[in-house]
Amino acid sequence: MSGLHHVQLAIPPGAEQLCREFWGGLLGMTEIEKPPVLAARGGCWFRGGDLEVHLGVEEDFRPSATAHPGILVSGLRALAARFEEQGVVVAWDDCFPGFTRFYAYDKLGNRLEFLEAVRES
Repeated sequence: MSGLHHVQLAIPPGAEQLCREFWGGLLGMTEIEKPPVLAARGGCWFRGGDLEVHLGVEEDFRPSATAHPGILVSGLRALAARFEEQGVVVAWDDCFPGFTRFYAYDKLGNRLEFLEAVRES
């Protein structure tokens, strides 16, 4: 294996605009065009750095209680502040050695983990 190309999360039908507001607006990721055969299914895709997030429609959508992507970022505290300014609850967790991290939920209830490596002094 050589890396991770994308993470797929489920969304309910018709939730693409909420995804654009969160993944594109709040996180600043770039929406990328889905291949036409997949675009017909709904959903949307975003890219930020080396990571793509694919948001696919599930008719009986229910966000997972525990499954989540762990997204590496730089500027974790600034991201947390931006989330809180927009009303997104941030839950800090210090149980992962070598990283500072928090959990948050997108506008559809998908659990997300954001991590930043701790720099040694």
